[in-house]
Amino acid sequence: MTPTGLVDVHAHFVTDGYVGAARAAGIEHPDGMPGWPDWSVAAHLDLMERSGIEKSYLSISSPGVHFGDDGAARALAREVNEFGARVRAEHPRHFGHFASLPLPDVEGALAEAAHALDVPGADGVTVESNHHGVYLGDPRLEPLWEDLDRRGAVVFVHPTSPPHADDLALGRPRPMLEFLFDTARTASDLLFRGVLGRRPRIRWVLTHGGGALPLLADRMELFRTHFGEGPEDAPGAVEQLGRLWYDMAGTPFPRQIPALDAAFGTERLLYGSDYCWTPAEAALAQVATVDAAPAPADAATWRDLTTRNAHRLFAADAR
Repeated sequence: MTPTGLVDVHAHFVTDGYVGAARAAGIEHPDGMPGWPDWSVAAHLDLMERSGIEKSYLSISSPGVHFGDDGAARALAREVNEFGARVRAEHPRHFGHFASLPLPDVEGALAEAAHALDVPGADGVTVESNHHGVYLGDPRLEPLWEDLDRRGAVVFVHPTSPPHADDLALGRPRPMLEFLFDTARTASDLLFRGVLGRRPRIRWVLTHGGGALPLLADRMELFRTHFGEGPEDAPGAVEQLGRLWYDMAGTPFPRQIPALDAAFGTERLLYGSDYCWTPAEAALAQVATVDAAPAPADAATWRDLTTRNAHRLFAADAR
């Protein structure tokens, strides 16, 4: 039998213009990584063919599009979003697109979200786990969440370096540890500030199995119930976090996804490659671990499970 094609919700692209803008802002080693990756439509399609990926939803990764100037960030967001929309239009069977927003510029983000979702018809938007220290529960972002909740939008939350990352990361690339902690940090901010409860129609997607969340959810509930964190009448932390969607980018087996399953189940688990920031050979090796893992309880394979979930995520009734 032909294996089920994977739906990759965590796939990235870069353009010469984007990398040039980042370098002009002094970013030669993004998030402490050795340098910028190469990307092309042809190379991405080749990886998809070799790994059995049916469709990839493209987005700009960390450090996003805002390098300090609101006007420049608005222009760069529009530039990369128009490029992503063209790729999607030229290869509709193979590519989707999550539009970048120029946060923490909320006015610019509202305008770009409206344009990207209404004109080229992006499949969702992507935001970072924090934007220059502004985490996703910050009240300043409430107008954006209100608009995206009204739309029932997919919001792909990509981790980025936390404030003071150079001190925290001990000289190591931030994606190794800090990205996983920052995902948990921003999810806790959404939870405890009540955003998840107020904006239930947003389809939040967190990466890398939720980072550290599966191990911290019970501790968060302890602080919620005994120390008064978050709205008193809200559902429990595990219940609220279990309503989010999670991808398996990174090292899903043998430990990451079983931990997620134990905490939140796999009803909202999605596949993610993290290509092109994850090199092609590493992405292929990751797919091999997914295919070799013991089958989940409610599907024949992890391919079947994650692809079925992805179709639910993007279905109209998921709103």
